[in-house]
Amino acid sequence: MPKLIALVDGSVYSRSVCDHAAWIAKRTGSPIEILHVLGRRETASAPTDLSGSIALGARSTLLAELSALDEQRAKLAQKRGRAILDDAKAAIEASGVTDVAIKLRLGDIVETIAEIEADADMLVIGKRGEGADFAKLHLGSNLERIARSSRRPVFVASRAFKPIENFLIAFDGGASSMKAVGHVARSRLFEGLSCRLLLVGQNTPESQKRLQDAGSILQAGGYSVGADIVPGQPDAVIARTVETEGIDLLVMGAYGHSRIRSLVIGSTTTEMIRSCKVPVLLFR
Repeated sequence: MPKLIALVDGSVYSRSVCDHAAWIAKRTGSPIEILHVLGRRETASAPTDLSGSIALGARSTLLAELSALDEQRAKLAQKRGRAILDDAKAAIEASGVTDVAIKLRLGDIVETIAEIEADADMLVIGKRGEGADFAKLHLGSNLERIARSSRRPVFVASRAFKPIENFLIAFDGGASSMKAVGHVARSRLFEGLSCRLLLVGQNTPESQKRLQDAGSILQAGGYSVGADIVPGQPDAVIARTVETEGIDLLVMGAYGHSRIRSLVIGSTTTEMIRSCKVPVLLFR
């Protein structure tokens, strides 16, 4: 059975990642692999460009001390990583999920995920990383890189877990949002949850047709769907709907435009992750 990959970094969001991963696993029956990636900076050697004015003997001694410090730092980073993984595994098992594995890797997190995600069904990651308390308006440095590059759905955990009873699909008729609709219709994850379908834009015959087609797919999957077309700016309308209607989970296509364009005009995906206090499930 395809596994869930839960990414933990020891931040305040790690517990939420574990809680959401456990919720997903219990609904789908998927095993969980908890992943912690040590960045190259955490185990990199210290600079060794020493001044030429240092005597040869003193320079050799200093190099030996720096080498010992590098080795100690690498060992401490690995020890911390294993402790993070052990704590995460204990938290997930305490929730009743027993099929849990841990993996500690060294390298770039995006490259690591690209190597191991082939047999994964979904990634679970926190909205922010270790600097969460100091950068409340900023997303984790790796989140956007992972969401843009991964071939799997990315579940972005909110700061704290709360029971999920309903979800909203932010639908724009594009390929990624149709992929989201198809996944929802087939997946055990959403069974028994209340479904809402929202298209933000002009109420035209074309948009009505797209919304109707999406609704038909969901109905074929057993959902009773409330569907609406609402004019306005997508980020503002979606955020308002999530807040006013008590939505527990936002499902949407990720990054419909190029990275260069989003840097110029912004990205609805990034704004939704940043502003909504609920978890967000992204499809590319």
